[in-house]
Amino acid sequence: MSTDNTQKKILIIEDEVSISDIIKFNLTKEGYRTETAYDGKAGLEKALAGDCDLILLDVMLPLMDGFEVCKKVREVSSIPILMLTAKEEEVDKVLGLELGADDYITKPFGMRELIARIKANIRRSEFPKEQAELPADVKDFGNLQIDMNRYEVRKNGKPLELTLREFELLRYLAEREDKVFSREQLLEEVWGYEYYGDIRTVDVTVRRLREKLEDDPGDPRYIMTKRGIGYYFRRQ
Repeated sequence: MSTDNTQKKILIIEDEVSISDIIKFNLTKEGYRTETAYDGKAGLEKALAGDCDLILLDVMLPLMDGFEVCKKVREVSSIPILMLTAKEEEVDKVLGLELGADDYITKPFGMRELIARIKANIRRSEFPKEQAELPADVKDFGNLQIDMNRYEVRKNGKPLELTLREFELLRYLAEREDKVFSREQLLEEVWGYEYYGDIRTVDVTVRRLREKLEDDPGDPRYIMTKRGIGYYFRRQ
């Protein structure tokens, strides 16, 4: 049993009891505490209680689907959300990411892969708390200021609400101005572990970031596309 995980609590929102039980058994072996819900409404209630460290959220749920749960949780919380989907259709994965999920995994999945993703997402969610104790490190890009240590972004003096993943992508690119990175490189460097997902994950995150960052997302000033290669940050 891993002693590092004993204080971490995972909320499993999954209507298939057999799958939920297998996940719970394996997470308990790893030292995590777990809580379960078998429909979307019950899951949302428990998620909003705010006492868990990560949510495993199935897409297909009774009473309220996983997309709606994700959307409502994101309105009030930045807790890591890992979506579980039985479908290979990209639309489900993309929609989950657009609604603010941090990651997704397609059924059937291996427990080693699931646990690796849980660990990576929880570890990443703790970075802002650790960094907040460091002195401010603000990079100024005209009407855009990025505090690299405190995970804060301001545009025209007003704070922007970015998800952790959006901030990490922005910071990574902004620290390396004008250098172009492929989607594969960004998955490896920003997502921070061996990523089994689709490179569209990067495209979705860039699109959401542009919607918050740019005056005109269709004609961006900061997050630029290098056709056929990838993305880069441009200083004005």
